[in-house]
Amino acid sequence: MDIKLVPRDSAGTITTLYMLTEGPWEEHDEVDLEFLGNSSGEPYTLHTNIYARGRGGREKQYRLWFDPTQDFHTYSILWNPKEILILVDGTPVRQMKNQQRKDIPFPLYQPMRLYSSIWNAEDWATQGGRVKTDWSQAPFTSLFRNYSAVSCVSQKTAWICGRGSSDSSWFTHVLDEVGQRKLMEVDEKHKIYDYCVDSRRYPNGYPPECGSQ
Repeated sequence: MDIKLVPRDSAGTITTLYMLTEGPWEEHDEVDLEFLGNSSGEPYTLHTNIYARGRGGREKQYRLWFDPTQDFHTYSILWNPKEILILVDGTPVRQMKNQQRKDIPFPLYQPMRLYSSIWNAEDWATQGGRVKTDWSQAPFTSLFRNYSAVSCVSQKTAWICGRGSSDSSWFTHVLDEVGQRKLMEVDEKHKIYDYCVDSRRYPNGYPPECGSQ
């Protein structure tokens, strides 16, 4: 999806692009991209989270290295049986590998739909809620275009869908060495929060998937 975010003072607003299952909430899977609004002149934060079998808490945040309000940029989710990748203009910014062999939940068995929205989250979106929405700046508008999806269709008789499309390269995609280097560069230069290194949140040890993503 190409998105152009709310310009000027967008504090308190969140523009979202996310995938979500439709089954029981306590077992739901979800992949979130949330663009946290800012005061004029401050950079946007890309807030990401991944739920598997009803458990989230896998937040990672990034400062975008461009002004996402000046032009459209492409935000992508690649989800296959091996990994989940979040990409910005083709650059990988986050990866979650399938580690079910280690009893680590991974979204695999439930189909997901794609959603977008913009909503008011002034209680936490900007500087932890310290900066509120300035409603004199309304309306707050994000622009979307060029939605594209290549996918397989789930079948009730199968535990997981097959490739099922003319372009099936995404189904077996694994991030290569070049992509891994780009991912590390984004981590080093643009990542501002990672639940896997939050010792206050996890004083007794990090979640099992940390250290192997």
